[in-house]
Amino acid sequence: MANLKEIRNRISSVSSTKQITSAMKMVSAAKLRKSQGAIVQLRPYAQLMNEVVCRLTDSNIEDITYLKTKKIEKKVLLISLTSNKGLCSTFNSSIIKLTKQRINKHLAESKEVYLQSFGKKGDSAFKYIQDINYLGSNDEIWDSLNFENISLFADNLLQEYVKGTYDRVEIIYNQFKNAAVQEPKTDSFLPFDLSTIKTKDKSTNNNYIFEPNKTDILQSIIPLFLHTKMYRCFLDSFTSEHAARMTSMNKATDNAQELLSDLTLTYNKLRQASITNEIIEICSGANALS
Repeated sequence: MANLKEIRNRISSVSSTKQITSAMKMVSAAKLRKSQGAIVQLRPYAQLMNEVVCRLTDSNIEDITYLKTKKIEKKVLLISLTSNKGLCSTFNSSIIKLTKQRINKHLAESKEVYLQSFGKKGDSAFKYIQDINYLGSNDEIWDSLNFENISLFADNLLQEYVKGTYDRVEIIYNQFKNAAVQEPKTDSFLPFDLSTIKTKDKSTNNNYIFEPNKTDILQSIIPLFLHTKMYRCFLDSFTSEHAARMTSMNKATDNAQELLSDLTLTYNKLRQASITNEIIEICSGANALS
C-alpha cells in the first residue's frame, strides 16, 4: 500500500502543477494578444515613417549628426533586452548568449564596451562580467512599457552620442516572428544606417517641394524615427517573451497530462494487483478452514 500512497501523492502533485502551467499559459496568451495588437497598430506608422525618410535621403546628408559613421569606433554601448521573469524557454538564455558574443567581439577589436541591461534575468548574468562597463539594469520599464518612456531613454542616448560618450549603440533583443518563433537579433541603433530602410517606392511620386529643405527636415525627423525604432525593439521583445512563455507553458501542460495518464495507469495496475492478492488470500484462508 505504501507504493499506492506514493503514486497518489505524485498524481496530486502533478495535477497541481498542471493547473498552474495551464493558468500561466492563459495569462501569457492574453498578454500576447494585447502586445500583438500594439505591434499591428505600430506597423502602419513605422511604414509611413520609412517612406518619408526614404524620399528625403537623396539630398546631401553629410551634416546630419546621427548618420555620421565615425572613422574610429572606440566606445560601444550594448543594450540587452531580457525579461524580469523566467519560465519562457530559451528567450533569456539566447539573448544572454548573443550579448556575450557581441561583448567578446568588441573586446577582441580593442573597443571599450558599455552594457545597459533591461530585465532581471539579464542583470543577474551580466553584472559579473569582467572587462566591461556595466551600467546596471532598468527592470521597471517592463511594468510600464509605452512610447513616452522609451522616447525619454532614446533621447538620452541621442544626446550621449552627440557628446561623444559612445561611438556606436547596438540593441540586442528577440524579434517577434510568430507565437512559435522568436529570433535573437542585433540591430545597430546609432549611427543610423539608411540602407536598412530602403523601399521599392522611393522613385515613385517624388516630385515634391520641401520647405525649408530636405536636410533640415531629416535632421528633425530622424530622432522621431529612432524613437519609433527603439520602441519597436522593446515591443518585439515584450511580445516575444509572452509568446515564448505561452509556448513553454503549453508544452509543460501537455507533459503534465501525459505524466498523469502514465501515473494513473500505473496506480490502477497496482491497485488491481493489490485487490487480486487480497482475494487470493481470502480464498486460500477459506479453503484452509473447510
